Parts: sequence; C-alpha cells; structure tokens
Amino acid sequence: MLNFRRLMIRIQHLFITCVVLLVCFASAVAQETPNFILIMTDDQGYGDLGSYGSPHIRTPRIDRMAAEGIRFTDFYAQPFCGPSRAALMTGSYPPRNSLMFNHVPRAKTGIHADEVTIGELLQQAGYATAMFGKWHLGDAQEFLPVNNGFDQYLGLLYSNDMWPYHPKVKRTPHDGPVKREIRRRAEYTGYQGQGQIYPLDWFPDLPLVRNLDVIELNPDQTQLTRRYTEGALEFIESNRDRPFFLYLAHSMPHVPLFRSKEFVGVSQRGLYGDVIEELDASTGRILDKLQELGLDDNTLVVFTSDNGPWLHYGIDAGSAGPLRDGKGTVWEGGLRVPAIMRWPGKIPAGQVTSEIASNIDILPTFAALAGAELPSEHVIDGKDLWPLISVRDGKSPRKTFLYYEGQIFYRAEDGAPVNEPILRGIREGNWKLFLESPEEDVDGPALYDLYADVGEVHNVADKHSDVVERLANLAHSSDRAIMSQVRPLGRVSE
Repeated sequence: MLNFRRLMIRIQHLFITCVVLLVCFASAVAQETPNFILIMTDDQGYGDLGSYGSPHIRTPRIDRMAAEGIRFTDFYAQPFCGPSRAALMTGSYPPRNSLMFNHVPRAKTGIHADEVTIGELLQQAGYATAMFGKWHLGDAQEFLPVNNGFDQYLGLLYSNDMWPYHPKVKRTPHDGPVKREIRRRAEYTGYQGQGQIYPLDWFPDLPLVRNLDVIELNPDQTQLTRRYTEGALEFIESNRDRPFFLYLAHSMPHVPLFRSKEFVGVSQRGLYGDVIEELDASTGRILDKLQELGLDDNTLVVFTSDNGPWLHYGIDAGSAGPLRDGKGTVWEGGLRVPAIMRWPGKIPAGQVTSEIASNIDILPTFAALAGAELPSEHVIDGKDLWPLISVRDGKSPRKTFLYYEGQIFYRAEDGAPVNEPILRGIREGNWKLFLESPEEDVDGPALYDLYADVGEVHNVADKHSDVVERLANLAHSSDRAIMSQVRPLGRVSE
C-alpha cells in the first residue's frame, strides 16, 4: 500500500511537472511570435516629421520611435490612396491585383475574394487581427475588412472628403454651414481644382462602419483620430496574451483636415501641423500601451504614409521636403514616403538606411516573422526586409522599384471600370529612369541620379546612354512579367 501511494504521488508530481513545462514552452513560443502594429497616415508628406526635416511640426514620439529603430530615406508607396493600400495589403504591384485606381462610394468593384491580405495570412497563423481607419478597397459588403482578414473593424470605407460637403459639389442657395465652411477653407488655402463640378448626388452621406454595420453618417471628424486610437488601445489590451496584428490606418491628414479641441492651435504649422501633432500623440499612446503591458520587446511597429502630399490643397497640404511634386505623380514626392520600423532588442536602434524598400515588402516581412506561408498560387512582388532591418548596415533584398501610374475608364456597355496601368519608370541604386520624360518640353527618356539630385532637376540621360538602355530593357522585361500574371478585380456578386 505504501509503495502504491508513493507511486501515485510520483505520478502526480510528474504530471504537474509536465503541465508546467508545457505552459512554459507555450509561453516561450508565444514570446517568439511577434505582434505587429502597422500605422499608416493618409497623404502625409515626406517632409512632415521632425526626423525627416520638418522645421515647424513637432513629432517627438515618432522621432523617438525612429531613434529607437530604423528610419528609411528611400521607401516607396504608390501615387494614390487605393493602389497604395492594395499594394500594402497584398504585397503586389497594383497592376498585378488590378487595383490601380481609387474606389468611389457605391462601387461595384473591390479587392478580389481570392486575394490573400496580410490580415488573412496572420489569421491563418493564429493571430488576432483588427483594423481601425480608412480601407478604400471597395465598400460593398464582400469587400469589407472583416471579410478580408480582420476580426474587427471601425472606420471609413474610403476617403473622408467623399461626402456631400466636397468643395467640388455643385453650389445651391440652400447650402448648409458645413458645406459653406468646407468650400471657404478650400478656397482660402489656394485649392486648385475649382474647374470640375460634381452633381449634388455624387457623394452620399459618409458612413462610419463597425464590422459590417453603418453606425453613424457624416461622423464628427474632429473625433476620428481619437476614436481610432482608443479602439486600437482596447484591442491591444484585450489581446495582450496572444499574438495580434493591428492595422491603424488614420483618415488624417487627408483633406478636409480635422483635429480634436486639445490640439487646436498647438503647432506653428497651423491646422495641418495640429493634425500631424495629434497623430504623433496617437502614436505615442500606442507605444506607451505596449510598454505598460510588457509587450514592447515582442512587437514590431511600423509607421508610414500611403502617398505624398496633396499639393493641390495649398497650405492644407503637407510637404515633400526636398522631393519634387506630390500625390498623383510619379516624381519622388508622389510616392516616396516616411517609413520607420521599431522592435527593441531585434532591430538595432538609431539606424538610417538609404536602401530601396516599399510597402509591398511589408506582407512578406510579417509573414516570415510569423511563420506564415505565402500564398503559393499568387506571385508576391514584395521582399522580406528582415535581412535589411535586423542588422546594422543591412542590405535590401529589393534591387529595383517600378513606377506605375494608373488610369481608369468605364465601359460604355455596362459602366464597369477598366484598369489601364502605365509603367512610367524604374529605380535601381542611385538611378531613376523615366521611360518618357514627364517634362512637357522634353522628348525621350529622362534619367536622374537621385543621390546627387534628389529633387530631380537635372536630366542626365544624354550623358549615360548605356544606363538608359540597360534600365529601359529591365523595366520592360519586368513589366511583361507582371502583366503576364494579372489577377482579376473583384466584382459585386449578382
């Protein structure tokens, strides 16, 4: 009997030891699986952060994030909101996923169901996923974030100016105070775009959506940044004990500009600066929450923008800093954007890199770190950036970047959108080649040495004909490869 009791006690001890070991092992595995937070602003220019040279906008939290991680000087998005978000979510150039244009409200198209988003990849790897903010990949239910990889969503399905108060909407004697004030502000800023007039029903009331439901129409936009941030903080808190992916896609600083009353008049840069300084404070709250919960050392945080500043809006637009032009163009100011990545203990602090990288590289980078498999049936144009960001003086796996410009027209027979992507140029090392010069008075290609001439002032094509020929051939062969494997645009189910 005594021996039996001893045996049972030993079995109990062994069982308890096994349970403890399993818990420790599970905890260790969880700690090795990083969390991901992706913060993306809307139309924020390259020169709108202190760490990127802004003299009048204070961004201490984002600047500190850069000091604690790696700051990119040559990071690329796309020229417009929709294509940039499609590239980010799918890891592919927009011509490949057929999302080369901005969707408008009540669109009959959107992201295709067969596309695999970052959210879907990480969901399959056991992550909790959430999105707060601007989507812009179609507003029909089948295209919404919760049907494309996100467990929960709160935000606007497209740009915050796609509402009845847009300054291009036809004037009437009965215009209300909001519409009059938006138009007055646009005219005051030096807004360029008064030639085109939209009919009164061009944009419906702007819906704020939670998951699949509209919860408000024409919401108070002074509260958007705060509401997105607080939703993000609640998500982090509730998922502190499991791997999570948070996509915080701010609606600001896309026009019309709004900030909460705590940030009115805080910036030397006026209204635009107030908006950026609230975004900086939002980023600080996210970083503080990670530290409070002990998640700092196991979370990769990325901060970037979807494209360059919308210069047509004058003083309500951001700055491209030393870069030429802005949103909607394939000059550097149109799609070279700020980008910062921070992961204490994993990404060496204080790095600045001029290696070429892009937002299409975020999906494969997250997938590799999470142990998630890339979709075998899709070509992914992005590259895993870990070899670049994990060591000092790392080298990018991305050797080239293609500059695409999207055009769209609508078929007369059914009104369906048709993509017409146009390859405008290629970047390799210090060289940027326009296949045809964007300068109206210049025929033929244009070549710029971006290390010596970041403002793209001096066309040196005639001095480097060998470089022009080599890059043109590389650009055309790369374009042919992409266009040979184009995936379809999603269309609303009948």
